[in-house]
Amino acid sequence: MHTLNLDAGDGWKTLKRHSFHGGTSTLIALLAMLSLCVPALISATQGQPRWTLESVLKQLDEEAKSFRSLTANIEQTKVTVVVNDKSTESGQILVRHDDRMRIEFTQPNPRTILRTGNDLYLFNPKIKQLEQYDLGKNRALVDQFLLLGFGTSGSELKKGYLVTLIGEEEMDKRQVLKLELTPKNDEVRKHISKIQIWVDESTWLSTQQQFFENGSSDYFIIRYTNLVRNAKIPDDQFKPRWPKGVQAGKPQKQN
Repeated sequence: MHTLNLDAGDGWKTLKRHSFHGGTSTLIALLAMLSLCVPALISATQGQPRWTLESVLKQLDEEAKSFRSLTANIEQTKVTVVVNDKSTESGQILVRHDDRMRIEFTQPNPRTILRTGNDLYLFNPKIKQLEQYDLGKNRALVDQFLLLGFGTSGSELKKGYLVTLIGEEEMDKRQVLKLELTPKNDEVRKHISKIQIWVDESTWLSTQQQFFENGSSDYFIIRYTNLVRNAKIPDDQFKPRWPKGVQAGKPQKQN
């Protein structure tokens, strides 16, 4: 007498005490039942997702604790759907956890975006124009975009967005998790209806972000390659040094 127990949750019946003494017909019947049950059991187990939204957010919380900096190549593409127009610029991004960020776009036209604490600078060397903004009370709101996916904890994401886990996929031969973020802030939603980010499971940094503009089908995609987590970045990389004769415009406080 042999006993076989198969439990696969609701919808599966437990098979018990099948006797092989009943002869060939009984054994064939048992094998037939197994041929139906076992593949379905294996399929059900393999089909279970490795990640849930809760586990992803929890992992992001843990990874945020050890994040210090990153360097990466950046490519930003703006897509205007109505006229089927695409414009792309590329360069390098440096980010540190102490509220410092520098983006140097080099192609096709050079420009610099520098953030140090509450100060945000936009420099266009072609026309020698330098704008300075005081982030002020909107600092936390701006950080939702500037630092999205770079040391952002799961708790911070939940605070600023309704978060949906779309799933796991492969990008550039790496496993990534795709999240969709709907801004909770009414003012933000006037401009951005939703954001999708792809998080690399090996670094837990964003490898791609897609921002969808509200009121149109337009969007822009930012891709990051050659990411280095916790690289040592010297302070002088974030000092606001500009060519002689260039002065910042009057700081503008955002209301």
